[in-house]
Amino acid sequence: MNRREFIKRSTLAAAAVTLAPGKKPAQAGEAGTASKKSGMHHVLSKKPGTPDYALYAERQSDMLGLGPDGKPVPGYKATGVGVTPAKTGFDPSQPPHRMKLTKEEQDILDGKKGKALAKVMRTVVDHGNLFGATKLVDLGGAPHTSAFTGTPALKGIIEALTECANEGLKAYAPYTINPRPFDLYNVQTEPDEQIMIFEGYPLQAELDHLHVRLGGRNLDTRSCMCYLPEVGNAPKKGTFVAWAESSAVNAGNSILGIRTNRNSCGMDLMCALLGKAPYFGLLTDEGRMAKWLIEVKTKGEPDWGVLGGAIGEKCVEDVPYIVGIDKYFDGKITPENLHKMKAMGAATASSGAVGLYHVENLTPDALDHGRDLLAKGYQTYVIDDAEIERVRSGFPNLWPKDVNKPNRAYIGRPHNTYQEMVIWGTRIRDELKKRGLKKVALPTHMFSATVVRNRLFYEHPVLTRDLHKAGVTFSNTCTVCFSGLKGYSKTEFGVTNSNKTRKYSNSIYLTDDKMIDVIMTGEMPA
Repeated sequence: MNRREFIKRSTLAAAAVTLAPGKKPAQAGEAGTASKKSGMHHVLSKKPGTPDYALYAERQSDMLGLGPDGKPVPGYKATGVGVTPAKTGFDPSQPPHRMKLTKEEQDILDGKKGKALAKVMRTVVDHGNLFGATKLVDLGGAPHTSAFTGTPALKGIIEALTECANEGLKAYAPYTINPRPFDLYNVQTEPDEQIMIFEGYPLQAELDHLHVRLGGRNLDTRSCMCYLPEVGNAPKKGTFVAWAESSAVNAGNSILGIRTNRNSCGMDLMCALLGKAPYFGLLTDEGRMAKWLIEVKTKGEPDWGVLGGAIGEKCVEDVPYIVGIDKYFDGKITPENLHKMKAMGAATASSGAVGLYHVENLTPDALDHGRDLLAKGYQTYVIDDAEIERVRSGFPNLWPKDVNKPNRAYIGRPHNTYQEMVIWGTRIRDELKKRGLKKVALPTHMFSATVVRNRLFYEHPVLTRDLHKAGVTFSNTCTVCFSGLKGYSKTEFGVTNSNKTRKYSNSIYLTDDKMIDVIMTGEMPA
C-alpha cells in the first residue's frame, strides 16, 4: 500500500507470532530469523499453529526509507538505533547471540509468572538478541506508544496484546499515546470523509479499548509531543524508556537526555508490559557517539525543517553532532524556542531515521561531554545557505499537474506547543486585520494535544474566538494521518510548515512567511 494513499504503518510481526496461542516460551537467548531483504526483525511465515491474524502484522515504517512513490529505497536498511543485525555480527549460520538474564528474568521466560508475560519476555529477548544486546535494563519514567491507528495492519498486534490484557497485564506506569488518526468533530465532518474514516480505521474502537485496559492515559493527553509540560511525560535525564514514535524518540534522547531506541510499534508496548528493554544501540554510551560533525554556516537563522531534512538525508540513522546553531537559542532550550529544535529534530527522523542528535552547548549529552562525543573516524558535513536551498529545491511536488492551488493549510507536525499556538494565532489574526480580511482564504488547521489547545482557550479566549470565526480550526488529530488518509491525496492538496508532514503526504512545504501569504490569498507563491 502506498503510504501517501493511506498512512505509514509500523507494526511488529515478531510480536504477533510470538504471542500466538499455543506457542511455547523460548529458552534464554533464542534468537529470531532476520529478513534477508530488510535486515530487520523476524521473518513472518505461515507455520503450523500460527493463527491467521499473525499474517496481518506487517513490517513497514519510515525506517525502511520509502521514496516518493511509496516503494522502499533499494539498500536502505536503517533501524533508527544506529545498529543493524549485520553490524552486530549477526549470522544466521552461526549459533544465535544470547544475552545474560537474571534469575527473575529467566523465571518470567520459563512461564512462572504467566503464559502471556512469558511470551512478552520471549519477544523482547529475541529482539534484543537480534541486535546483540548484552542484557535487559529496567525502565523508568513512563512509556509512550505509537500504536494509535486502528487499521487492519494492526490486527495482529491488537489480538496479541488483548491476550496480555486478558491475563491482567498492565504497563509499568500509565502511558501516553500518539494522537488519534482522525477528528470527526473539527476537520473530518463531511459524510464522505466519515465513511473514509470508518473504512480506513475499522479497529480503532478495539484499539482504544485495549489501551484503557493496558494502562493508557486519557484522550486529552494524546500527542506525539508527549514531553510537553501540559502532557507531562518527560522522564529525567538518563532514564531508560522504550518509545517508538520517531519524533518523540528523537526529542527524548536529544532534548531530555533520556535513553531509548527507536522501537517498532508493538515492541514499545511489549517493553512497557515487561518494564524492561534490551540494552543496545542508543541506550549505550558507545551507541550515542556521533559519527557526523554537522557544521551549520548559514548567514542567518536557518530554516529548521529544511536543516533537519538535510541532516536526516545525510546521516540516515547515524548520530550527528551539530555546531553553529546554539546562538539561536539564547544559551538554552526554553518553551519559547523549543519549536525550533522540534522542527529540526522531527525532520531528521522523517527524512532519515535519526534517533538522537547532539547540539553543541545546548543538549544534555553535549553539555556533559562536548566534542568528546565524536566517534573515531567521524565525517563532516557543512550546511550553508546554498546547501539549504539545494535540499529545499529537491522537495518533490506530488500534486497532479493540473492542480496549482491548495485547498488546506496544515500548521503543526509534530503537534504545536502552546507557544507556537500563540505565535501562529496572533500572526494570522494580525495579518487578517492588516489586510482588511474577515476570513482566511482556505481551511487552516492548527494541530495540538487537547490539553495544549485548552490552555490556549483559557489564557487567550479572545484570540481563540477570533481565529475560529476566521476559519481556523483546532484539532488533536495526527496531521500526517489526516493529510495522508486513503482517498485524500486525490482531492486534498495542502500546504504545511512541517517538513515531516511534507515527507509523509502530498503537502507542499513552505516557509512561515509564505504560509501566511497562502493562508491569506489562497494562491501559491510564484
